[in-house]
Amino acid sequence: MAINPPVDATQTEAWAKLQRHYDEMQSEGIDLKKWFADDENRVDDLTFEAGTLHFDLSKNLIKPETLELFAELANEVNLAERTKQMYTGVHINNTEDRAVLHTALRRPAEDEGKYIVDGQDTVKDVRETLERMYAFAEKVRSGEWKGVTGKEIETVVNIGIGGSDLGPVMAYEALKPFADAGIKARYVSNIDPNDIAEKTRDLDPETTLFVVVSKTFGTLETLTNAREARAWLLEELTASHAIDGTEVSKAEAIEKHFVAVSTNLERVKEFGIDPTNAFGFWDWVGGRYSVDSAVGLTLAIVFGPARFEEFLNGFHQIDEYFANTPFEKNVVVLMGMLNVWYRNFFKVASHAVLPYDQYLHRFPAYLQQLTMESNGKSVRWDGTPVTTETGEIFWGEPGTNGQHAFYQLIHQGTQLIPADFIAFANTPNPLKDGDQDMHELLLGNYFAQTKALAFGKTAEEVRAEGTPEEIVPARVFTGNRPTTSIFGVRLDPFALGELIALYEHITFVEGTVWGLDSYDQWGVELGKQLAKEITPAISESDEALAAQDASTRSLINFYRKVREF
Repeated sequence: MAINPPVDATQTEAWAKLQRHYDEMQSEGIDLKKWFADDENRVDDLTFEAGTLHFDLSKNLIKPETLELFAELANEVNLAERTKQMYTGVHINNTEDRAVLHTALRRPAEDEGKYIVDGQDTVKDVRETLERMYAFAEKVRSGEWKGVTGKEIETVVNIGIGGSDLGPVMAYEALKPFADAGIKARYVSNIDPNDIAEKTRDLDPETTLFVVVSKTFGTLETLTNAREARAWLLEELTASHAIDGTEVSKAEAIEKHFVAVSTNLERVKEFGIDPTNAFGFWDWVGGRYSVDSAVGLTLAIVFGPARFEEFLNGFHQIDEYFANTPFEKNVVVLMGMLNVWYRNFFKVASHAVLPYDQYLHRFPAYLQQLTMESNGKSVRWDGTPVTTETGEIFWGEPGTNGQHAFYQLIHQGTQLIPADFIAFANTPNPLKDGDQDMHELLLGNYFAQTKALAFGKTAEEVRAEGTPEEIVPARVFTGNRPTTSIFGVRLDPFALGELIALYEHITFVEGTVWGLDSYDQWGVELGKQLAKEITPAISESDEALAAQDASTRSLINFYRKVREF
């Protein structure tokens, strides 16, 4: 099916209405205190439920009628049509001529035969891969799979980068309370030798399993780290006389301590991994959308197949909600449109994600790739220039740590920074400081921060506290700083799947409005290409050095001068 050119959102009637609406709001003055006082139904009108998650959009710089305009814009940019294209396997990743089917990764088995894409029964193939993953995971968890010396696996080390690292490590950290087999995970991604050195330093090679994640088995960083891990394993096992150092013993050790997530079985075999222990995924799964594929093998091992299925079910819950809920009531669509509203009308540059749950401490980093690699584009899917600002800088840290670091800028700085606050009503670690429930203390901060950002503190209120007049201005909070509150029941595999799918689809909504192919990432290629050309100049080739620009030559010459090895 041919992909229609993107609609220029800025030329739609809905965009014009939003511009008039924005201008009216600015003329009247944005005043959340007044809006709450004047509209007793505001909270109800701007509160939504999706799956197990509760959303309060009432502290955003919108009115209930703004949502109607968001829905109109969604209709005018053909969001429903593009969503259907994505779900059914149309090649909406047109620069790579690929379908975009991460939603197929979490469809139930009863959907087999319903989604045939390019001759492939996508759900059937996904379920077959999952069953292989689950069988392998159970072998490791039960102790049936043993290392070369007969010891059970105690640590799995995921070697990948980008989507082959950020998703799994984020989910591992988020779900640690559900690790029930006595197996821990570590994640190596950076080509910096410090990463692999620190991650293996205190490991027992006899109880360590490496999972090398690279679709093509050719990613520079991943394969470099995998070779280093292989060398470490063989050196340690040989030094301890666990193996005799012969080629046969080395080959057996590699087969027992390495598996792959890859589709290039020839390269997998050349590395020394038994191809029967390779788990594939497909070109219609982008790296940053792949944590629920075989890329999540470490998660299936640590948490078990049943928990991984719950994880997938959480994704599917939001997939179904997003596809089947009217736009004006669809919180996924509305949050995507909110981001467009702030980026294009308020001209904000960044967006904070602030989880009030320490287990989600890697969630903002995960979202950085999901959102900025997807929508950090300046051309539309037909190759034409974008017609407005695109993308936001996503960032954040867990509360309450962030409160003591950067909240000053959000509260009283000169730039508007919309923020998503995420929390859960229940904790797996209910602790008390005397009579004070610590989780309620955390939630007190979660509630207080959005209140303070929305409603602020006037000079009169500051003076009433007896503050000296000369420092009154420094203690005024203007308020009207927008936030969205996302509140869940508990952080479990299902809820984590919901959260990830939520932001996947928010990203898709924004990309549709901006006319972007949110599924390619050509922007990462130039640096990789140049690195291959520059690396020989660092220590080997004066000819390659001479070919560099003056700045690069100067930096390399400094390196050559001070290097100690």
